[in-house]
Amino acid sequence: MGSIEIQSSQPEVVTVDVLAAKTVEEFQKGHVDSEKIINIAYMFNTPEGRVKNPDFLKEVLSLCKKEDHLIVGCQSGVRSVYATVDLLAEGFKDVSNMGGGYLDWIKKEFPIKIHVTK
Repeated sequence: MGSIEIQSSQPEVVTVDVLAAKTVEEFQKGHVDSEKIINIAYMFNTPEGRVKNPDFLKEVLSLCKKEDHLIVGCQSGVRSVYATVDLLAEGFKDVSNMGGGYLDWIKKEFPIKIHVTK
């Protein structure tokens, strides 16, 4: 697994294990079963590859306060590190990254929800 270099001037990202704690397509295929869960894409799939959602911070700010407790997750825990860095840099106070992401969550056989489309 590759490493992610984050400049030292950035706030420290706290990573939490799935024991403590997508894109739309991933979210619909299955996601963590939690009382409060919000799906805001950090990256979009395009013909050129994945690109960062330019409205990510604006979308989060429209639904969450900077003092809210947030656990950021994605499929494997990589994109969520970047999203967590952006949220901390924006001034969010209580943000953690869910290490291992959804894949670790299902390995541990924690509850999930799957959206069935008709």
